[in-house]
Amino acid sequence: MSTPSTAATATPSLDALARGAVIPAHPLALHADGTFDERRQRALTRYYLASGAGGVAVAVHTTQFEIREPEVGLLGPVLELAAETIDAEAGRPFIKVAGACGYTAQAVAEAETAAALGYDAVLLSPAVPGADEKGLLERARAVGEVLPVIGFYLQEAVGGRYLSPAFWSAFTDLPSTVAVKVAPFDRYRTADVVRAVAAADRADEVALYTGNDDDIIGDLLTPYETANGTRRWFAGGLLGQWAVWTSSAATLLDDVRAARAGDHAATVRCLARRSELTDANSAVFDVRGAFRGCIAGVHEVLRRQGLLANIRCLDPAETLSPGQADEITRVAAAYPWLTDDAFIAEHLDAWLS
Repeated sequence: MSTPSTAATATPSLDALARGAVIPAHPLALHADGTFDERRQRALTRYYLASGAGGVAVAVHTTQFEIREPEVGLLGPVLELAAETIDAEAGRPFIKVAGACGYTAQAVAEAETAAALGYDAVLLSPAVPGADEKGLLERARAVGEVLPVIGFYLQEAVGGRYLSPAFWSAFTDLPSTVAVKVAPFDRYRTADVVRAVAAADRADEVALYTGNDDDIIGDLLTPYETANGTRRWFAGGLLGQWAVWTSSAATLLDDVRAARAGDHAATVRCLARRSELTDANSAVFDVRGAFRGCIAGVHEVLRRQGLLANIRCLDPAETLSPGQADEITRVAAAYPWLTDDAFIAEHLDAWLS
């Protein structure tokens, strides 16, 4: 088995990542004029801390990639505010994941920014136009010299691409790889990645995280019996869907663990909720609108709960699709186990203070 590099040396937060956690993809709070709303941004981080999440992913798709544009200039401030809040208030190991994008030089520079702020790992976007699999591996190796790396199999509808099982085995064997987020929204490709990770020399050192918001419970409940005789589970989820109703997500992961341990009642509950959570995600992520309103949908749930003041995105044209608000209303009413409005109402004033 390979020896991890210094970048992947175990820490309490990386140990928590390996055990499995709820990791929301952190949204971006803006004022109505599009400027950064630091008060509500901090309140969101406090919400995730109080909800029982095990970490957050910042500067990822849900945070809006445009934060990196020079005229926006929010990558550093957003990463810094989340890290500052977590370090001051978590009181426990809490996984700080920073998204990194672009070609090698940009991704390494973003990882260096995150490392200076005390982040634990980098979620590496695979959206690199023109790069082949070899180039993506070399990029990941370079970023891994700065921070441990989480691989990301992204669905094609939002900029992803097909990546072969051989790529995922090689990615797993990079000494800095600590996890792989599997989010192709495709059962065949999901199974491909699980098998590829299991076949790698470092399989036991790399956690699997679901990013398949379309079947979260299905992924978490499924044991994969691999060719080498081992059983693999998804350890947890790193999800845009878990940016909302997060305390319910933490309860759900506890139920999944009970089901895996043989609790029949927990298994029945999880199976009953599998299609319900997929239905809810369809509304929040705007599946009917080809995902055009996915970030605005997350914002709308948080606005209704008082955590955000509006649904403003950096691009003011990015908003809810026709009928999406009604769909969010429908699923919130249909699945009361999923919502956490009362929990937020109890703590909102403190989080906004």
